[in-house]
Amino acid sequence: WKEMKGGIGEGPLRQTTEEAIRYADSFNIKLEYDDLKGFYNHVDPSKTEEEILSIYQKCTDLKTKKTEVCQGAAALNLIRKLRQKYKKVPYTGSVLPRDRASTTEKPNEGASRNSASGDARTKQRQTSSKTPDTPNLHLATKEQLMAELEKRLDEEREQEVESEDFDEEDALEDNPNRWVRGQFPERVVIVGGGPAGMASAIYAARAGLTPLVIAPSMGGQLQGKGVDVENYPGLHNMTGPGVIASMRSQAAKFGAVFEEDMVVSVDASTRPLKVVTNNTGAIETHTIIVATGADSKWLGIAGEYELRGGGVSSCATCDGYLFSGRHVVVVGGGDTAMEDALVLARTSKKVTLIHRRDTFRASKVLADRVKNNPVIDIQWNTVVEKIEGKPLNSEGEEIDLDDESVVTNVVSGVVLKDVVTGETRNMDCDAVFVAIGHSPNTRFLEGVVEFDTYHTGYIKTDGRSTKTSVPGIFAAGDVSDAVYRQAITSAGTGAAAALDAERYLSEEGLGNEAAEFEAELLAELAGEMNGESSEKIGYNVYEEAGGRLEGIRESVAAGSEL
Repeated sequence: WKEMKGGIGEGPLRQTTEEAIRYADSFNIKLEYDDLKGFYNHVDPSKTEEEILSIYQKCTDLKTKKTEVCQGAAALNLIRKLRQKYKKVPYTGSVLPRDRASTTEKPNEGASRNSASGDARTKQRQTSSKTPDTPNLHLATKEQLMAELEKRLDEEREQEVESEDFDEEDALEDNPNRWVRGQFPERVVIVGGGPAGMASAIYAARAGLTPLVIAPSMGGQLQGKGVDVENYPGLHNMTGPGVIASMRSQAAKFGAVFEEDMVVSVDASTRPLKVVTNNTGAIETHTIIVATGADSKWLGIAGEYELRGGGVSSCATCDGYLFSGRHVVVVGGGDTAMEDALVLARTSKKVTLIHRRDTFRASKVLADRVKNNPVIDIQWNTVVEKIEGKPLNSEGEEIDLDDESVVTNVVSGVVLKDVVTGETRNMDCDAVFVAIGHSPNTRFLEGVVEFDTYHTGYIKTDGRSTKTSVPGIFAAGDVSDAVYRQAITSAGTGAAAALDAERYLSEEGLGNEAAEFEAELLAELAGEMNGESSEKIGYNVYEEAGGRLEGIRESVAAGSEL
């Protein structure tokens, strides 16, 4: 519940325990649909049953795991909103048995009532506030302390509610673009929330496909990039998370919907395709765009994680320019390390290449260029044991090293170890670029699509398109790009994947279930109306007029005499 440092006596322990119980007990609440309906019939009869059902479904769908009953935090949030607007709350029950009666009393007529417990507490507070002999909290009993705690918690919650704009339809909308399961398969499901996934979402949304983006809220290489992104055209002074947030906002503006979840498998044995997630379950869809990216492989040594964004990077093309005219270290022995070293040699004062063997695994052409570059110094049979850092002092000002909020650590050097002799030594440097490869996030597609035989883990695509070996599944970004691995190239292939998916849906005639269903209903309705009209064709207006012909215009029957 709370982190306790040092010892804690019996009294504070009991108080903390009771507070924890009360906090948990506040979420032990459920709201039945019939009770919400009865509440609205009493306080707002103009509310239609469809509107009430929509509000209730939002409550049941708000949790990561959908429930049939509005309960827990979602129910508590809705009840607070209702109390703020109507000054009343519906009847609620308990999810689990309670030791003490804390649920509201159900009214006899099925209608809503004022919050009995809330009103009682309010009257009690008013009475106690007028009582001159209110006990001192230091001398108060356990019951008085709990009442005071409850009072203060309620006041804090009411202040939070009052600070929000209330709208019943979106009272439960933490994210207005969240996904709600429908009765028809999705047209496009995008797996991944990086540049490739967001570009796919923007293009698919603008095409009217209402794409569903499945991705965790945090993740991806750009999400974890704390420094500014400086090599994406049109964007400057923006961090990686800022870039993704902007892309996500743009996709949502055009109608993309989002589900924060992880995809664990894909079933392509039946049609429509099925995407199975960790919490949401199986989602049917006609097309899938895989844009889960590739994670950089790291050394796993001390200082590596702590100094990311402060000189530790896995992308020389992205961050190399930041260390122009300085000494940088590159770790690796493959083509990626050779390419990074050559890129950095153009702008850095010195590049030290660390490799654990006495020969490179890279191609001979790249290896020869590295060996012959005067700026690059190669350290054979060497590994990095630790990356050291120091606090960055901006403009020579004095800073408090004990205040973590103002201290930014940057790379100051590395600890190297000779794998032959075992000797260690320190070397000063300004940045460390880890170039030991990437690992595509494609394990959930094993046995589903074909992979690139030359690049392990990367999805094989058909020529210059984003099509995979399975019709309806497309790959975008780093999952199929073992060469460039840049945000801008990922965004480009993401747009291409959306165009390929749109073309596939059009050629196969898929994704029109909702429109076809609506057309069938309209046709059925039109048929019923036409049937009624045909019955009225034999209707004789003269009969309705009772044989009165004066003033009623009639046509001359065929063959009649004038």
